[in-house]
Amino acid sequence: MPGIRDDSLNLLIQFILRRNCDAVSQLASPSDPVLSVVAHRLADNIASDLETRLLVAAMRRVQLGDPQEKEKDNDPLDAWAADILAWAGVPAPANSVDSQPSDDSKYSDDSEPTVWEADKIALCYESFMLFVAHHVKEYFGDGTLNRGFKPEECRLILPINKDRGAERPDVNSSDDVDPTDFATVECGMFPVFSSVEKQAALAPHLFVANMEIARDQDDRNMTERVLAAKMQDLFFDQHNRRFAWGLVTTSRTIYAYVFGPDDIWASTAMDIFSAEGRLAFISLLVDWSLCSVDRLGFDPSIRYVVDRGSGGPYLEIDVHEVDESTGRVDRRMYFSQRCVGAADGIFGRHARYFAASNSPESMDRPGFLIKDVWTTTDSGSADDARERSFLDVLHAEFDKSNEFSGRFSRLVSAGPVCIRQGGTTFVIDSTNAAFEALPYASQARQHTRRVTHWVGNMISEADNQSQVAAAVADAMTALVAAYSKCRILHGNISGQAILIQLTADGVKGVLAEFDYACYFGDLETETPELMIFQSILSLEGVRPIRSHLDDLESLLYLVCWLGTFGVNKKERKEYAARYAAERKKMLPIMHWNLGTAAESADHKRNHMDTALDFETNILSNMRDGPLRDLARDMHKALFLHPACSGAKKTAY
Repeated sequence: MPGIRDDSLNLLIQFILRRNCDAVSQLASPSDPVLSVVAHRLADNIASDLETRLLVAAMRRVQLGDPQEKEKDNDPLDAWAADILAWAGVPAPANSVDSQPSDDSKYSDDSEPTVWEADKIALCYESFMLFVAHHVKEYFGDGTLNRGFKPEECRLILPINKDRGAERPDVNSSDDVDPTDFATVECGMFPVFSSVEKQAALAPHLFVANMEIARDQDDRNMTERVLAAKMQDLFFDQHNRRFAWGLVTTSRTIYAYVFGPDDIWASTAMDIFSAEGRLAFISLLVDWSLCSVDRLGFDPSIRYVVDRGSGGPYLEIDVHEVDESTGRVDRRMYFSQRCVGAADGIFGRHARYFAASNSPESMDRPGFLIKDVWTTTDSGSADDARERSFLDVLHAEFDKSNEFSGRFSRLVSAGPVCIRQGGTTFVIDSTNAAFEALPYASQARQHTRRVTHWVGNMISEADNQSQVAAAVADAMTALVAAYSKCRILHGNISGQAILIQLTADGVKGVLAEFDYACYFGDLETETPELMIFQSILSLEGVRPIRSHLDDLESLLYLVCWLGTFGVNKKERKEYAARYAAERKKMLPIMHWNLGTAAESADHKRNHMDTALDFETNILSNMRDGPLRDLARDMHKALFLHPACSGAKKTAY
C-alpha cells in the first residue's frame, strides 16, 4: 500500500539495526566447502596483487607526480590500483626518496568530504570492483575448474550507474557530469559467460547492492536510512529478492549490511586504508562472485528468463508441495510476466502476487494467482491447511447459491518454498535457514507459496474508484454471509484481500486471503502484522474473541486509505506529486501505521469518534468520488449508531 515511509524507517532502523556482527561477511561465503577454499585463496591472491601494485603506484606518485594519466594506456589493473591509491593513500616504501606516511588525518572520519572527494571515494570503490572482477574472470577464463564446479555459475560484481546496465560515465569526459551522481555506487552481477544482449536485458534484475557514502561517522546514521529506503525499492523491483545486501562507507571505513524481513545486521568496519581492511572487502566481493544465488539474497525458485518471443523477461516460478510423512518434494512450474502485487515494505511478510499460467505461451491469459509470502512459523505450513479448510467450508455452503457463488477464492495448491542444495536435496526456506550464522533474529518465518484460481485483478489494477466501490460492496456482503452462515471471520482485510472480477453483468468483488481466518468464538487467533487496517480493539488487544464487526471496521479503513492515496498507480503518482509539492504534509491517516499498536488505536479513536472528527481528519483529505461517499456511510453505520455513539466511549 502507498503511504508513509521515511518516519517509519527512522523508527525501525533505530530499534532493530544490529551493529558489529562478524557473521555478516560469513553469510556470503560459498556453502560448498571446496568452493569456499577456492574463494579464500583467490581473495588472498587478489589482495596480494593489489598491495604490490599500490606500492608501485605510490613510488611512481613520489617520483613522477600523479601517475593516473600515465597508466591509462597500460595495464588496466595498474590504472584501477592508481584510482584506489588516489583515495586510500598507501605510503611509499621507507627507502624511497621523499617518502612520507599517508596523510590519514586528511581523510579521517572527523572530516567531511567535499562533493569532489565523494566522487573520488566512489571512483575508488568502483575500481575495487573492477580490479576484483578482472581477476575472477581471468581465473575462470578457460571455462574449466576441477572437482565439478561449473564456471557458468560464477559471476562478476561490477559497478553500474543509475541507469543500471550502462557503463560508468567518465568523470573527465564532460563538464556536464554532475559529481553528486557518484555519491552512490550501485553494483550488479553479470555472468562470466553470457551474451551482452542477455546482460543488458537482465541488468535491473541482477542488481546486487547499493553503496551509500557518508560524510563521517555522525552522518552514517542518516546514510543508513537512505540505504534502507533504497532497499525498500529493491524489494519492490526485484520479485525474487529474499533478503538484501547494502554497503555504507565513511571516508575510510566500509560496512556491509544485510536486510532481512525483521532485522538489519551491519558488519564490523573494513578499514580501506589498511591492508587487512582491503583484504576483507576483496573477500566479500569474491564471495559474492562465487557463492550460490540464495546467499546473495535471491530466490532460486523464481528465475528471470530472457526470451525474444515473449516480449521481454518473464518469470519461472516453482511451487512445491511437501509430503510430511515421506519428505518427498513435488514441484510444479508456473510462468508469469506480471507481478500484480509487489513487496511494498522493507520489513514484514514481503507478500508478492503474480498472474501466472501453465505455459509461457499463455501468460497473457493467466489462469492462476500465486501468492509468495514470509509467514511466521507459528502459522507456517499449518496455515496453508487451515486456509484450505476454511475455503472448502465456504464453497460447500455457497457454490450452489446464485447470490454468493464465485465470491470466494479457490485454492489450488500451497506449500513451503524449497531451495535445492546439491543433487536432489531440498531445504525448506526460512529465516532460520537463511540467517543461521547471524544473531538475534527477531522472529522466525517460513517462506511459503500459494496458488489460487485466477478470478480477476487486484484493487491496485482497478480502472477507477467506481470499480473498487462495487468490489468493496460485494466483499462486505460476502463477509457478513461468511459469518452468518458459517461463523467464519476473515481477519486479514487489506488491498490484496479483494479481487475485482469484470463480467458481462458488471463488476464483482471476490474475497481472498483467508490465511488469518478463524471461527467465531476461537480464543487463540493471530492478528495481521499491518496495523493500518486492524480494528481498534484488535490493536488494543482487549477483545478476546474476534467479531465480524472487526472485519467490517477493517474494510472501512481500507476504503479510507484507498480514497486518500489512490486506487491505482496513476492516482498514487498524483498523490505523491501533491505530497511532495506540499513539502510532505503529514496527514492524520498516516499515523495509523506509525508507532505502537496502542498508539495507532488511539489515533483511530480520535479520528472515528464523531462525524466532525471523521470529516476533519479523514474525509477532508480523501478524493471526491464513490469511495468518500462509501466511507461516510460505513462510518455512520459502525460508529454512530445508538449502541456505539462514537469511538471513544465504548467497546462497541
